[in-house]
Amino acid sequence: MIGLPRAHHREAGSTNVLARELAAGGAPHGTLVTAGHQTAGRGRSDRTWVAPPGSSVLMSVVVRPGDPLLSLRAAVAVAEVCGPEAAIKWPNDVLIGGRKACGILVEGRPQEEWAVLGIGLNVLPVEFPPELNATALDDGRGVEQVLAALLERLDHRLASEDALEAWRTRDALLGRRISWDGGQGTAAGVDESGALLVDTADGRVALDAGEVHLGPVG
Repeated sequence: MIGLPRAHHREAGSTNVLARELAAGGAPHGTLVTAGHQTAGRGRSDRTWVAPPGSSVLMSVVVRPGDPLLSLRAAVAVAEVCGPEAAIKWPNDVLIGGRKACGILVEGRPQEEWAVLGIGLNVLPVEFPPELNATALDDGRGVEQVLAALLERLDHRLASEDALEAWRTRDALLGRRISWDGGQGTAAGVDESGALLVDTADGRVALDAGEVHLGPVG
């Protein structure tokens, strides 16, 4: 069961760092690290994760073995907790009303057959800096209620065979013009490996890493 054992910290630097240490020390699959506040939370591309104390689910879980679709599976689980209108911006940003409510960061050691899945989900409404284009779930549930629901959906989605199909139904980029460092085109879904398919002037390409933006370059 995802979520047991659990180590909760009133304040921590980064739950991913703590979970990585536990994983390297042999912690079992499902080991959960949570925090009420992070002082050094990180997102993809070494961005900081901003969350006022007590306002968000801040969690990292040890997953054994690793899974190449882990971040996509997690995004589906989060979106299901957030409701039918939640969408996913490739690869794993969960959007509510077009604004980011959740970030996901996967780190691991494939050679040791483990990964750490970090999730930061804004639950309670707070004032976010405008440049973040962020929002919160804000549906009347508290942080622990949302965490419990998320653990249940994660437990299901890590073993489900239809995670990619579920991801595709929430694809926020499908059919939209996007750009990335190296090109631009129209998003055309994801392939079986989770790579983003893009139709460009030179044909279809698959992006397996990096960051994409809505709209053309420039």
